[in-house]
Amino acid sequence: MAKTLNDYPSVALKPEDLNGKIDFGQIFGRKNPVHIEVGSGKAAFLLNQAKAQPDVNFLGIEWASKYYRYAVDRIGRWELKNVRIIRTDAVDFLINFVPDNSVECFHIYFPDPWPKKRHHKRRFIAPANLEHLLRCLVPTGTIRIATDHAEYFEQIQEVLTAFSDKLEKIEFFPAAGASVGEWVGSNFERKYLKENRPIYTAAVRKK
Repeated sequence: MAKTLNDYPSVALKPEDLNGKIDFGQIFGRKNPVHIEVGSGKAAFLLNQAKAQPDVNFLGIEWASKYYRYAVDRIGRWELKNVRIIRTDAVDFLINFVPDNSVECFHIYFPDPWPKKRHHKRRFIAPANLEHLLRCLVPTGTIRIATDHAEYFEQIQEVLTAFSDKLEKIEFFPAAGASVGEWVGSNFERKYLKENRPIYTAAVRKK
């Protein structure tokens, strides 16, 4: 029997309700630091991190409808007040709705590697998108990345290195919900670890 997924208007942020650059203070009802997760899946990371950091406002972006609905239901059931979930294209959202210098941290865990060469242009970690992330980050803001795809990780490192004048590498610490041997504690990571895939991580700070 399929699980009934409830909609929680207090959790779900609707793109059609947005008009230009958003005011995070208005959305969350408080002006606290903002973290954005690009590709939040079923919100395992968001759930644990938001519980561990109640003074941080978390926004999860998820395109897949089934994961988005699951994430809204999950956060809603836990009655977390510091998390919002939006179903939209991440790049479009960054360009049109996220203000300059407004995000303290971007979490990008297990982004679609688009393994076929002709699809590489669709990868999220690319120079043009990194420019958008940098614009949105506050001074000393951070970007945390994890992937199981070795070739994509090589590209990620190349992209980050190309921005070494604007970013400095820092240590990647395990997330609040990560168990022993994990970095993020997400559903995707646990699936990949069961398949004995190595996990690659990177973290950088805006200069």
